[in-house]
Amino acid sequence: MAVTTLLPVSTARRKHFAGRWFFLALGVVALVVSVLISITLGSADISMVNVRDIVTNHVGLTEIPVRLSEDAIVWEDRLPRVLVAAACGIGLSLCGLLLQSLLRNSLADPYILGVSSGASTGAVVTGMLGLGGGAIGLSGGAFIGALIAFAAVLVIAKCASGDNSAFILAGVSSTQLFSALTSLIIFAFADSDEARGVMFWLLGSLEGVRWNQVYLSVAVAVAALVLCLAFTKTLDVMTFGEDMAGALGVNTTVVRMLLLTSTALVTAVLVSVAGAIGFVGLVIPHIARLICGYQHRLLVPFSAVFGAIFMVWVDTFSRIIFAPSALPIGVGTAIVGVPVFIVILLRKKARV
Repeated sequence: MAVTTLLPVSTARRKHFAGRWFFLALGVVALVVSVLISITLGSADISMVNVRDIVTNHVGLTEIPVRLSEDAIVWEDRLPRVLVAAACGIGLSLCGLLLQSLLRNSLADPYILGVSSGASTGAVVTGMLGLGGGAIGLSGGAFIGALIAFAAVLVIAKCASGDNSAFILAGVSSTQLFSALTSLIIFAFADSDEARGVMFWLLGSLEGVRWNQVYLSVAVAVAALVLCLAFTKTLDVMTFGEDMAGALGVNTTVVRMLLLTSTALVTAVLVSVAGAIGFVGLVIPHIARLICGYQHRLLVPFSAVFGAIFMVWVDTFSRIIFAPSALPIGVGTAIVGVPVFIVILLRKKARV
């Protein structure tokens, strides 16, 4: 009797998970389609066929004659920009998911906890002092700034009550402090043209990204995805608290430091490439939870795919709405992200 009652539940559970994996596969297809459509849109409309020919030409599969102007637009401008946008969506979404799981706080994300602001300060200091204006140099400075900012948040929170609200309040303080330091550095060392360019970059900008930045951001996003997938079971346990995780044999100190440091590194690299972009890591994991639940083996890939799709379309609309000028992508993510987050909060309140 017990066996017959368990079998339908097991079958239903398998079908339930199969349906979610099918939905994830549809999300991957939607991401690929979004990337292709995004490349065709802009001040100069380019057909999907021409995009295909240009890409296959550059990867050595074909030698189809194409217009040099369209080749430059696709290969040097739109394709790198779309790929970096997708990589930023993946990386920032996963960073937000890690912070929310490790700190057990639904409001945690790199932007709110000051990591993005610290990375911005480090990148601006590096650039203003001439210690490396390329992506690698900026990434190093941004990484140092992100670590300093996050260390400050940890110290302040521990010196206070040490609970989840203390982390959020410490993050808000850190964000304001490093934002002020960034503004001070720009005011002291930059002329008017430099200040305008830096401020536009700080709002989030994918203007002028090059292939070396594509390789860097994609590599970091893939590494973040692999790392999160490797720790899915550990993250499931740690969401119930460090005491529970420790009782189950998890070295919470090592895991916590590894994942938090990785979060700082990923955020630093992406900020050095695209500037400070908010609300991606805050909103996307919540949307993923509404669809796939709370198990990280589903949450991680869902967050990555949704984050990539979200950033691709935000960047697409940001560069075509006010064409030929481009709206800073951070403004676009805030315009979309804030209402979505308010809806999520209202839905949670309704359930209570």
